[in-house]
Amino acid sequence: MRRFFSLEYLAILIPAVLICVGAVWFALRYVKPAPPPSFAISAASAGSPYYDLAMRFKEQVEKKGVKLEVRESQGSFDNLKLLKDDDSDVQAGIVQGGLSNHIDSPQLFSMGRLLTEPVWIFYHGTQTIDHITQLKGKRILIGPEGSGTSSLAKKLLDANGVTPENSKLIAMELPAYPDALSNNSADAGFLVLGAEAKTVQKLLRQPDIKLMNMAQADALIQRYPYLSAVVLRQGVIDFAKNIPPSDTSLVATKAMLLIRDDLHPALRTLLAGVVMAAQSEPALKPTGESKLFTLGTEALTDDPEFSISDDVRRVYKSGPTFFQRVLPFWVATLFDRAFILLLPVIGIIVPLFRLVPGFYNWRMRQRILRWYRALKLLERDLAKNTATPEFIERKEKELDLIEQKVWGISVPDQFAPELYTLRDHVEFVRRRIAHLREKQPKPSPQPAAVGRSLVLARS
Repeated sequence: MRRFFSLEYLAILIPAVLICVGAVWFALRYVKPAPPPSFAISAASAGSPYYDLAMRFKEQVEKKGVKLEVRESQGSFDNLKLLKDDDSDVQAGIVQGGLSNHIDSPQLFSMGRLLTEPVWIFYHGTQTIDHITQLKGKRILIGPEGSGTSSLAKKLLDANGVTPENSKLIAMELPAYPDALSNNSADAGFLVLGAEAKTVQKLLRQPDIKLMNMAQADALIQRYPYLSAVVLRQGVIDFAKNIPPSDTSLVATKAMLLIRDDLHPALRTLLAGVVMAAQSEPALKPTGESKLFTLGTEALTDDPEFSISDDVRRVYKSGPTFFQRVLPFWVATLFDRAFILLLPVIGIIVPLFRLVPGFYNWRMRQRILRWYRALKLLERDLAKNTATPEFIERKEKELDLIEQKVWGISVPDQFAPELYTLRDHVEFVRRRIAHLREKQPKPSPQPAAVGRSLVLARS
């Protein structure tokens, strides 16, 4: 009995174990390894808005026990190059809008827009300039060669028919703009900087230099999805001097945080939480005044150039996971990964192991019920057929076969009462057959035998 029990149980248990192993293996395909202890973000030169923002991220990330290395760079193009380089260990970077998109860089994802950088076009002279096309034939500063400013300036100039063939495009570092425009070394200049940048503030306050009011701002933002409209209100720079003298329409690009698709999901969600917290803080100057054109959390989920990964979008919508809110980062990461493994355990393994004993019990009862069914058919035949000697003999053989099989049944001890009840029922049917045999008429004496008896009596 013990040997049969083991084999029968194993025949059920082994497939169940294989199903469980398959469920765990399937779940493991969606479980990432533990996140690395550090990662790198490329910003810009020390002291720049990009670098300062990256340092704010670093402070908060490292509070969670993860090291964030902030790398200095030459700016947006350098950051973009590092992100697209498979041999680079940089997995995050702050990049000016309009330099790339998901078509050019499918391996990159956005974590939202962080900073507004208006396109400032300054010029000097008595003529009012409100269309970029009016710069044709002039000497135009377009920023350092290979910079984000240079790229965007060339794109806007070309769209308005201003090219190196009909105008002079001058590559120059941005801090040198005020002197170049004041001493008549250039006629106009493009800058892509925040409103608080020192170069912008200096140019706005120079009386001989004007800021272009872009008459085609709405058309430009309709043409280029990475541009948005901003208005510099009259007097907002300096109320006493009324700078600017009137509302001035500008277009602006928005710097974004890009990440590579190989950045660990746990680090993505950690960084997303830090970014959301940073963008939720009030954007104030040390004087308590509001910074111009600041972006809040609403800009984190709206990116016209790059997709936002699902895990990052989930953090922006619902916040960090429960474990990340109440536990240290590394412990929360462990629980998040373990939770994925618990899904097949809860959904498949636990119900399966509850079903295995029931299925085993059903199998054991079926071994007994099988012969109950055979015994019931035999007993039914006894009730509806005429009991001839041949019929009784045939049923006795059938019952002998059933009894032989029943005595060969091996079941666990908990099914022994049912087995012994079956054996009693076999004996009950055997008694019915014996009763039918007893009711059979006894055979009458043969005539030949009677004749011999009479002859013997006469002699």
